[in-house]
Amino acid sequence: MKNILVLGGSGFVGAHVCEKLVRAGWNVTVATRRRNNARNVQILPSLTVLEMDVHDELALSQAMAGQDAVVNLVAVLHGNAARFERVHVALVQKIVNGCLIRGVKQLVHISALGVNAGSPDAAPSMYLRSKGRGERALALAVQAGVEVTVLRPSVVFGQEDKFLNLFARLQKIFPVMPLAGATARFQPVWVEDVASAVVNSLGAFPRSAEPLRVFEACGPEVFTLAQLVELSAKLAGVNEGRGRPVIALPDWAGNAQAAFMEMLPGEPLMSRDNMASMKVPNIATPGAPGLLALGITPAALPPIAQDYLTQGQATHGLLGLRQHAH
Repeated sequence: MKNILVLGGSGFVGAHVCEKLVRAGWNVTVATRRRNNARNVQILPSLTVLEMDVHDELALSQAMAGQDAVVNLVAVLHGNAARFERVHVALVQKIVNGCLIRGVKQLVHISALGVNAGSPDAAPSMYLRSKGRGERALALAVQAGVEVTVLRPSVVFGQEDKFLNLFARLQKIFPVMPLAGATARFQPVWVEDVASAVVNSLGAFPRSAEPLRVFEACGPEVFTLAQLVELSAKLAGVNEGRGRPVIALPDWAGNAQAAFMEMLPGEPLMSRDNMASMKVPNIATPGAPGLLALGITPAALPPIAQDYLTQGQATHGLLGLRQHAH
């Protein structure tokens, strides 16, 4: 049985990744700042929770000792340039250094659709620029012979998501939905398909293969943000299935709305940097390897989203039962 370290394993995507890794026969170690954050996965067999600061380079290197592979799922959507740099670039550099020191053979890194690693500073947002620089930081591992897989997912949906669930909840409260970035395009991908891509990529390297492989993780359908907002309400049965009117805001109003949200306490629902990111279509690149190249037929959004949105909460199902058990 092989050993694998998962960074970000206590998050939305990470919980699904951990479950599939355990089912595939891996010994999984989940690194997290607080043990309680990993309560959704800590009851899985052959999984150990390691309480640590992943940004502590010495502790991270020690956690990699004896590991055959590492999965990096750590990311942030909001913040200033320093926060994006710390999480998306500096952490990747520390992971690469640890892989080289500890002899880790495989690394799976979750990036983002729309990233241009060749010209990262040309991207319109801090988020995309930092993600691009993070991919560039993988070069040292590739040069040293570490088998590196980069997965670039579109927006991820699933029963615990903070995307469709959020829009559905808002429309249960408000009679209309003023929406910034209404025409931005996305190709949403099911969280289970992303998790399967992680697991499948760990076995996707024959000896003669290139040490770096990049896959775009996208679903089968393209939607505008407005269409996704409308669909979330209809699938959740808001206003007897009719949803709410969506009012597309012009760019200046959308940026003003985002600036206001940034001032509210907690993680903002939308930021000006998010708005900038949406200038890049979040859809698959023609001809680029995708989920099919990893043996996965991507699932369509409507039937899956309807199942969890009509439950009235995002915590039903297997992961929900685990949450209630704790």
